[in-house]
Amino acid sequence: MDVQKKARKKSNTLRNLLVVGGLLFISFSYYAYQIVYTPNVDTHGKHVYIRIPRGATFEQVMDSIENEKVIIDELSFRFLAKLMDYPKLIKPGHYELINRATNYYQISQLRAGIQSPVRLTFNNIRIKRDLTAKLSSDISATQTALDSLLRDEKYVKNLGFDTTTIMTMFIPNTYELYWNTSAEELLKRMKKEYDAFWTPVRVAKAKSLGLSKSEVSTLASIVEAEQSVHPDERRRIAGVYLNRLKIGLPLQADPTVVFAVGDFSIRRVLNEHLRFDSPYNTYKYKGLPPGPINLPSISSIDAVLNPEQHNYIYFCAKEDFSGYHNFAVTEAEHIRNARRYQQALNDRNILK
Repeated sequence: MDVQKKARKKSNTLRNLLVVGGLLFISFSYYAYQIVYTPNVDTHGKHVYIRIPRGATFEQVMDSIENEKVIIDELSFRFLAKLMDYPKLIKPGHYELINRATNYYQISQLRAGIQSPVRLTFNNIRIKRDLTAKLSSDISATQTALDSLLRDEKYVKNLGFDTTTIMTMFIPNTYELYWNTSAEELLKRMKKEYDAFWTPVRVAKAKSLGLSKSEVSTLASIVEAEQSVHPDERRRIAGVYLNRLKIGLPLQADPTVVFAVGDFSIRRVLNEHLRFDSPYNTYKYKGLPPGPINLPSISSIDAVLNPEQHNYIYFCAKEDFSGYHNFAVTEAEHIRNARRYQQALNDRNILK
């Protein structure tokens, strides 16, 4: 009897252990399923991104993720990340935290280095430092690295430019690329875009004007500075400067003087500015300046390549401050136009 009781007791204990084990297995399986396959990212429908720099640690990555406050269960995310060996497989880049993503899917994206490209846009740039500051704010390449390359005569020569004309390689537009693009990779990409921009048709038009590609961009930068408000007037302004180049007159472009002086707050160019000695001062030196005075838009480049055909030699701003210009064929007509504008400046007490 005692033997039977012991057997039943042992059987009950085993059955209980199996039940408990089964329940534990079910619970663990359910929890494992939850960890792996249940959505654990909630961005409320917004696009949320993180940037992982080179050499980042797992904790630094987690800090970046947790700062966005879109992970529902951070503990399960960390647990699975370690289970998937992610701390040893961190890849730098710009990643989207995807709405409704499971832990497994999100970690897989990070682990595989599947990035979201960034959109790089630059325009309204005057000098190299402005350009490199803008570029380095959107990608991981540092401003120091970009400045160094753009000052490197041998490097820019291999790209087909010199340190003065290298700015013309950058065609203002919006480009998609990876955030962790290096300085060298970025310049190679810009050279590729530059070569694509200069189609055989554009090259032929530049040749017909007697200008190189860099010279077209340099003239376009002056046109851009003269008319940034009303693009519809750029072709006419381009025609004026091309007429002056053709007959050997100095361009006498006020924006080149401002660039030469280096004071972009100047609103009224005075005689003291005109006397400033610089190869960029087109009142003192004939022909085009050594390089561009800004990054001209595609619109301004095409305005130079497709100038309005006319006999105008002069132009000055209209006295109504509309942003448009009065154009003239003769110097006497230009002087009358200029006096009206100067009187309007005096009336408004605009000194500079």
